[in-house]
Amino acid sequence: MEGEKGAHYDEVGCATPRRCECQIPVASLPPPPPKKKPFALGKKRVPPKNGYFHPPDLDLFFAMAPTRQACA
Repeated sequence: MEGEKGAHYDEVGCATPRRCECQIPVASLPPPPPKKKPFALGKKRVPPKNGYFHPPDLDLFFAMAPTRQACA
C-alpha cells in the first residue's frame, strides 16, 4: 500500500504550474532614464519673503582669528 500512495503523490502532488498565465514573462527592455531638467542660465531666484536668517553670533564666529598649533 505504501508504494501506491507514493506513486499517486508523485503524479498528483506538488508540481510546477505549466499554464501560460503562471509562467514568468520574457524580460523586456527597461524604461528609459528620467530626463534632466533644462539648466536656466542667468535666471535669478526670488529671495525668501521673510528674508534670510541671520544668527546673532555669526559675526563673532568669523571674527575669531584661527590659532595655528604646530604638531610635534
